[in-house]
Amino acid sequence: MTGETDLRKLLQGMQPILNQGEFVFCTVETMQQAHALEPLCMFQEMEAVTVILPKEKADAVSLPHAGTFAWITLKVHSSLEAVGLTAAVSNALTKANISCNVVAAYYHDHLFVPVTDAERAMDVLTTLSEQESP
Repeated sequence: MTGETDLRKLLQGMQPILNQGEFVFCTVETMQQAHALEPLCMFQEMEAVTVILPKEKADAVSLPHAGTFAWITLKVHSSLEAVGLTAAVSNALTKANISCNVVAAYYHDHLFVPVTDAERAMDVLTTLSEQESP
């Protein structure tokens, strides 16, 4: 199943979903440590392994973190070769002064915004999607 590449269709079909919970970005030294945490996401960087975890899981093992984030999933199945979706979403959130960390997975794009801005971010994304609708 191939994902959508047409930017207008991507924006129209975003259907943002605010997932339950609060999430944090942490680092561990090895992939073995990362796997043991069963993170939502992990990425091997030169300096360490970044993991995205539910806040309560990070707190339970005393992993330091800066900031607490809400997780928004864009329900549209975007192609990994699509051009402009991340830029359009980032631009809209930037105009609302909302920081955003994007994780592009195979089927969907996932946005991590400060918990305090979650509802505003949902409003911004819904408005962006409606502006692109016929």
